[in-house]
Amino acid sequence: MTLTLPVIDPNPYPDSEIPRLQAEIRALAAERNAIILAHNYQRPEVQDVADYVGDSLGLSRRAAQVDEDIIVFCGVHFMAETAKVLSPTKTVLLPDLEAGCSLAATITADEVRGWRRQFPDYVAVGYVNTTAAVKAELDYCCTSGNVLDVIDAIPADKGILFLPDMFLGAHVRRMRPERKVEVWMGECHVHAGIDIAALEAARSQHPGSEVLVHPECGCASRLLYRMADDELPPDGIHIASTEGMINLTRTLAADTFIVATETGIIHRMRQAAPDKRFVPADRAAECAYMKTITLLDVRDSLLNNQYVIDVPAEIRERALGAIERMVALGA
Repeated sequence: MTLTLPVIDPNPYPDSEIPRLQAEIRALAAERNAIILAHNYQRPEVQDVADYVGDSLGLSRRAAQVDEDIIVFCGVHFMAETAKVLSPTKTVLLPDLEAGCSLAATITADEVRGWRRQFPDYVAVGYVNTTAAVKAELDYCCTSGNVLDVIDAIPADKGILFLPDMFLGAHVRRMRPERKVEVWMGECHVHAGIDIAALEAARSQHPGSEVLVHPECGCASRLLYRMADDELPPDGIHIASTEGMINLTRTLAADTFIVATETGIIHRMRQAAPDKRFVPADRAAECAYMKTITLLDVRDSLLNNQYVIDVPAEIRERALGAIERMVALGA
């Protein structure tokens, strides 16, 4: 299954219109008893109108605790599905149905079932970037922030099927070399495109900077192998989840950070550490799916109840166990 990248309007409204639209959205959300959740990779003005901004794990935890009647999910489709699984009595709205995910599209439920038949005694662990139908076939979900906690929760004698991201799977194999781990060969097209040459070019232009690398990135494996072979000093290189990256910008003393993940996270980093400088490892690392949602879409979702995300009860019930295990593990 593949997706066609949507065409994104980089300037859907004048900057002068943003405060008015945000005020209108906040008023509508209050009127409809709605909460707005947004991922770290969303447009800056969408992040700024949200009640909560975070990574997949944080968003899942927040969705499970919602008191409001409506969840407006400013993220991609699998995230809205996860929110519906965790809060089945709430109305979940995805402001733009084009907000898909290239990584989630690399595996289907049928493929998971076939893989499990090949390894009947293995435990299936899936990155949260998967459809609800795929999650229904799993034992555990995980995010980049708690993947090692999930692996460590599985009995040591059990083999693991890890899907669908091959770079995060490679990270698991590096960090837990004693475990038997089979890895599905899927990838996020944005993270896979961030290569080590672009990152090293950024480092040469900004000596003394700290480097923050998401484990989904294509450059992460080569960086770690080179560090292990003593070809690259490990000082100043940090492999971390998106939320882990943001925390590092607060705690590390450096004044410049090179950021190897989707560029939307830099908006939150600037808010978390306004006195520091953030340089994208690759300025082209922008997810078109994440950028489909605009303030106009958020407003219209509240005005017109667009677009309601539902998950069939049979899939929801089977997916819930794997998601709840993810939410329960890790910081």
